[in-house]
Amino acid sequence: MITFALAAVAALGVVGVCYGIGIYRSEVKLPGDLQLALEVGRTRTTKVGNAVDRLGMRWAPLVLRLMGPARVNRIRTRIDHAGHPYGLTVDRYAARRAVYGALGALAALVLLQAGHWFVALLMVAYGLGWTDLGIRLAVRRRRDEIERTLPDFLDVLAVVVSAGLGFRQALERVSTVYKGPWSDEIRIALRQMDVGVSRRDAFDQLRRRNGSEQVGQFVTALQQGEELGAPIARTLLQIATDMRRTEAQNARRRAARTVPRATGVVTTLLVPATMILLMTGTILGSRINFGELLG
Repeated sequence: MITFALAAVAALGVVGVCYGIGIYRSEVKLPGDLQLALEVGRTRTTKVGNAVDRLGMRWAPLVLRLMGPARVNRIRTRIDHAGHPYGLTVDRYAARRAVYGALGALAALVLLQAGHWFVALLMVAYGLGWTDLGIRLAVRRRRDEIERTLPDFLDVLAVVVSAGLGFRQALERVSTVYKGPWSDEIRIALRQMDVGVSRRDAFDQLRRRNGSEQVGQFVTALQQGEELGAPIARTLLQIATDMRRTEAQNARRRAARTVPRATGVVTTLLVPATMILLMTGTILGSRINFGELLG
């Protein structure tokens, strides 16, 4: 019974995280204007295709009330940073929290009755944090994708601007060629400008929607270049060069941190295992009679 309960909880949890980070495609049909949906902070769809979402949607308002307005706003910001993977909204987040919390509590009760208090604590932690895990993974994956494509995007944008197109027209042209989260964010900014938002405010909101350091660097440099009257093409090329230099420095830092970790793993695991193997081989090869030796 305990094994079955734990297996069911784990299976539902893995499926939920996979939906959260976009590994499996749910039945949710996103609107064609995904960028506008991201802009207002939620999708326009009402159909809930995920079985976990359908199961917990009736309890979502209660979860939101228990969370409080401040925490709901923080969750909404994190979902914006994640890019609303496959239609994830605050309501669907609350629905998943309700389902996973109930599963974790049920499994914890069963385990406590069986005397497995440590595993019961793990199930409580699962119920409280499993939904957030999918969002964190989606945020990290989206940030890495944006930082990977941003320098190349700026290079192409600089070429198009140098060809004679205005900056806004160049953004529209290049964003139609590139696919991915950064192109989505650019189209959000363009739609905001279409409804009367100034370019500075639109890019400020773009920076707030993304926790990437490179996006903040891009927006800051672009606004400073606009204030100083610098040529936009030269500014874009300089931003792309600085981003590549920063990424190279970060890669060297990551490599420098990896060497001590690898050394620690070798020292902790391989060296003792090798010593045990050598000592065992030596003892077996010498044919020492430990019974006589120890009396």
